Amino acid sequence: MTTDRELHDHLIGRQGSRADLNTPVLVLDLDALDRNIAAMAALAAGHGVALRPHAKTHKSVDIARRQIAAGAVGVCCAKIGEAEVLAAGGVTGILITSPVAAPAAVDRLAALAATADGLMAVVDHPGVAERLQAALAGIGAQLDVMIDIDPGIARTGVASAEAAVALAGTIAAAPNLEYRGVQFYCGSQQHIESYAERRAAIVERTAYLQDVVTALTDAGFAPGIITGSGTGTHRIDLELGVFTELQAGSYIFMDKQYLDCALVADGAVPFEVSLAVDARVVSANHSGLVTIDSGYKSLSTDGGVAVVQRGAPGSAFFAFMGDEHAALIAPDIGNELRPGDPVSLTVPHCDPTVNLYDHYHVVAGDTLVDIWPVSARGAAR
Repeated sequence: MTTDRELHDHLIGRQGSRADLNTPVLVLDLDALDRNIAAMAALAAGHGVALRPHAKTHKSVDIARRQIAAGAVGVCCAKIGEAEVLAAGGVTGILITSPVAAPAAVDRLAALAATADGLMAVVDHPGVAERLQAALAGIGAQLDVMIDIDPGIARTGVASAEAAVALAGTIAAAPNLEYRGVQFYCGSQQHIESYAERRAAIVERTAYLQDVVTALTDAGFAPGIITGSGTGTHRIDLELGVFTELQAGSYIFMDKQYLDCALVADGAVPFEVSLAVDARVVSANHSGLVTIDSGYKSLSTDGGVAVVQRGAPGSAFFAFMGDEHAALIAPDIGNELRPGDPVSLTVPHCDPTVNLYDHYHVVAGDTLVDIWPVSARGAAR
């Protein structure tokens, strides 16, 4: 198979070379990316809150380095595999935000703790904390841990303040574990489209978080770090002032799901769309429809459908037509576009779309300037 580098290395630095990329291809606007990184870093710093953005969004050593250079204290990873890849790339301050519980994974986490600077992980069960303690003691390593608190979706996290206090006691009794604080991520609230409705939901959940923090503090386990939040709720969480650090991730790219949300009270869009999938028309035999070369294997399907960024009418309706194809439907579009014409798409959901590709094709304007690997693509275990 011909690789991205073999296909496209010769285009780097050639003016207008984006138009010559083989499609479908994942494209990243470097200037927009850097502006998004800087905007969130400045916002967090202005509120005296640390930023530890979630790398499950981008899975990229290159992007993580840019975030840290802009002021982030580290990054979050969803899985031990992601953390291993980013740590091997020199990324520090990694927090693994999903519990690591399987015996083999616990052994890997202990080994990573022995070498990765600033590594932290969440725990939500005393048995897992004890398993971690045994693995760490076996190799003489230490690990900082956070108590994961269930925000009400029953996915992960301790289910009550009492359970949080009991787990803190287990951690305190483990000489190779160091209790650092709590994690509280309200994932189901991130995409509530109405700002007012989202804020009301977060205010209610934050009151519960404060109750858990109070219980921990009264028991002698005051959390030094309170981490969580996301792109959808970052402004609300900063206003409420409970979190000491933010985990927002998708702000660097923006996708249709977040473009459909009012991220700020006045409805403004505080971040730019920096990510695209570039496609091409492959068939144009009907006046009201053209077929492009990007289907289920090129775009996530869990966040609705893609929307046109450029190259076709912005009002064109996108419809999946199978693994390899989709339709753009609009009056007379089949007479306006011809086979081979390029079309850029804003993706429905950035995280799973990125995981479909091996590389970012980094552009400045319409010129390809670099190719970055999706370093932790497929690192789901």
